[in-house]
Amino acid sequence: MANFPYYIAKRYLFSKKTHNAINIISLISVCGVAFTTMALVCTLSVFNGFQDLVASFFTAFDPQLKIVPVEGKVFHRNDPAIQKLRGDKDIALFSECLEDNALAVYKNRQVMVSIKGVEDQFSELTDINKLLYGEGSFVLHADVLQYGVPGIGLANSLGVGAYFEEPLQIYAPKKGAQINVANPTTAFRQSELNSSGVVFSVNMEKYDSHYILTSIEFARHLFDQPDMVSSIDLKLKDHVDVEDAKHRIQDLLGADRFKVLDRYEQQADMFRIMKVEKLIAYIFLTFILLIACFNIIGSVSMLIIDKKDDVHTLRNLGANDSQIIRIFLYEGRMISTLGAVVGLLLGLLLCWLQQTFGLIKMGSSTGLFLVDAYPVSVYWGDLLLVFVTVVLVGYVALWLPIRYLGKRLID
Repeated sequence: MANFPYYIAKRYLFSKKTHNAINIISLISVCGVAFTTMALVCTLSVFNGFQDLVASFFTAFDPQLKIVPVEGKVFHRNDPAIQKLRGDKDIALFSECLEDNALAVYKNRQVMVSIKGVEDQFSELTDINKLLYGEGSFVLHADVLQYGVPGIGLANSLGVGAYFEEPLQIYAPKKGAQINVANPTTAFRQSELNSSGVVFSVNMEKYDSHYILTSIEFARHLFDQPDMVSSIDLKLKDHVDVEDAKHRIQDLLGADRFKVLDRYEQQADMFRIMKVEKLIAYIFLTFILLIACFNIIGSVSMLIIDKKDDVHTLRNLGANDSQIIRIFLYEGRMISTLGAVVGLLLGLLLCWLQQTFGLIKMGSSTGLFLVDAYPVSVYWGDLLLVFVTVVLVGYVALWLPIRYLGKRLID
């Protein structure tokens, strides 16, 4: 019978052994693999939860697609390749943006800032209104007045609240100008931004502590770039697949001059760091799994000693050494697989409990953090990765020791 080693191994796994210690060690082996598997599932799911949480903040601030130049910081707004996109069937909103660094001065405080000049439809392009705090509204300009909406951290650095009484003084260096030591201000262009009565909070220092949103007309005047943009921000129609539209627009523009970035690519550095952290956690727990597999080796080794009489009987019935060793290999593999399945189920249960009831809190005080409990997101791809990892590590770790011990103890 070709599969008789498997059936014998299955009988050994679930039958009572002569020495009760073997049953206990087998149970410990299953628990060791199960708990490590559970830890892998929960840890990776928590990393996924934080990634989704960060992505939700960027979703409210960053456009669906962003077109930037391959070389340099700006390009001409009337570039023929860009003009092809105006009126595209998949694009709901087409918005120009000009962004550069400047110096913001309020009374006796000075802070280097990023001025982000946007068009009036920026509030439709993103969910910026969900991020606003204050009694005013998101207004960029009115008649001859130009308004600025600073990040909440930047407002704190400048010593202002959601509303600032005096205009912000904004300075940007003139192109090609040389510093006059006697009068340095001549080398800078200066403009004023009034308060619209609100600040924004993305809960990310990159934005909250450095950015001021204002009209693109103000940015073009300040940086003396009347016909230039640093990016084109796009919002797609509801039925359009973002990934398909991204590739189509990239082919239309050409990869040699422009890059089309989705929301994750716009924050590539942030998500790259999170992926590296997740990978390190995965590798660390895989090493712990490898250690847990030594319990399986000990359990199967004791089983070989316990079943020496059965081995002689099987030999007399015609079984060869290879088939006998396979019995104990299957035994170890079934312990590994059983532990993987139990661990996956326990991990899923714990993730569901955390998602539903928030059992593990971020801190002792409610409202101290952005979320009260650790966020959890279960990805099916991670579950498959964990199962394959546990089974593969278990199989590989068992193969050589069981073959060696089997030959020594069977003889």
